[in-house]
Amino acid sequence: MSYRVHVNDKLSSEAFELLKSNPSIEATMEHYDAEVLKEKIKEFDALIVRSATKVTRDIIESAEKLKVIGRAGIGLDNIDVAAAKEKGIAVLNTPGASAISVAELTIGLMLAAARHIARGTCGLKQGKWEKKLLEGHELYGKTLGIIGFGNIGKEVARRALAFDMKILAYDVVKDDGGLPVKFVELDELLRESDYITLHVPLIDATRHMLNAEAFSKMKDGVVIVNAARGGVIDEAALYDALVSGKVYAAALDVFEVEPPQDELRKKLLSLDNVVATPHIGASTAEGQLRVGMEIVKKVMEALGV
Repeated sequence: MSYRVHVNDKLSSEAFELLKSNPSIEATMEHYDAEVLKEKIKEFDALIVRSATKVTRDIIESAEKLKVIGRAGIGLDNIDVAAAKEKGIAVLNTPGASAISVAELTIGLMLAAARHIARGTCGLKQGKWEKKLLEGHELYGKTLGIIGFGNIGKEVARRALAFDMKILAYDVVKDDGGLPVKFVELDELLRESDYITLHVPLIDATRHMLNAEAFSKMKDGVVIVNAARGGVIDEAALYDALVSGKVYAAALDVFEVEPPQDELRKKLLSLDNVVATPHIGASTAEGQLRVGMEIVKKVMEALGV
């Protein structure tokens, strides 16, 4: 029996070759926009996506023989999981495969925010020597609050411990992974942390979980890092907190609107105390290889080939 497996977002070449090498699979890789995918999905037994493709209810309901949706990555917020469940379609992802990549970027963003690395670089390229304006802060001895202590949160903690940071964690599942961290309620984390980093999915319970009220509970001069999902921070409230000085700096890899070209996001990015990257948390050669290989193996196993 042969199965048609379509990859709608680019996978590593090694992962796609592994998929194609299976004699029971006819594999294709091409990005279709929503309207085309809605028609094409009728032909597929399995669909593999990353974050670019939104697998909405209308696309899923158009499927006629789809058995598996594989998300090469951590979150499932771009897939209507409820719609898939209603049709008996398995939804798979790779929650741990890119954890190291995201954790390393998180630490990089923390350092960039604390030490004005981006502003220093841009200033030098513009012929400026702003040494006296760029006094920063050490990570050493500071308290890091990690909101969401899953695979990525644990990897961030392991690296932060090398800076002798004290780690506070907030999660509904209190698994410390053998690490010297203290689980606290969210309000305590907000009050006590010098740095706060988020590693939670975007769901109803986490949308705008850092809002004006949350910022008011934080220490003056806190640093905020978000390499999780846009939308878990109320970016209008973050802008106000950055302008007032309540938040010393923010380091963002994700935005509620991507690309961040609307007026609010432009205002946010115009601030000197914001450093940002374009949603590249998992974008390392090593991370993408692990993610691609893992999702391909999971999809083939789900198909029984």
